[in-house]
Amino acid sequence: MESFEFVKEAVKVLDKKMAVDIKVIKISELTVLADYFIIANGTSNTHVRSLAEEVEEKMREKGVQPRSIEGRSTGWILLDYEDVVIHIFTPQDREYYSLERLWSDAATVDLSEILGEE
Repeated sequence: MESFEFVKEAVKVLDKKMAVDIKVIKISELTVLADYFIIANGTSNTHVRSLAEEVEEKMREKGVQPRSIEGRSTGWILLDYEDVVIHIFTPQDREYYSLERLWSDAATVDLSEILGEE
């Protein structure tokens, strides 16, 4: 699956599962780590885990497996899909780690059309 198609699918899954403040930043011009970061909040540790599990399950149904998953028992779960890395935080951890500030030179992807699709 092409990187941006993956981003669209993952964002839809997060949105449907009620993730908060979903952001996508394109980091491919700044690093070789990945093409995109998807950043989202859950409302609690339980919601963060639920969001991560839902993304993992829906992507597995499409034949895509994560390279690794980190932080299953914390307020920050990272799902590494090689070209796309998904960061799901509790609100406190997102504020503390402030990835958007750290990667402020990266382009922000407009999600208005993606979130409007069914």
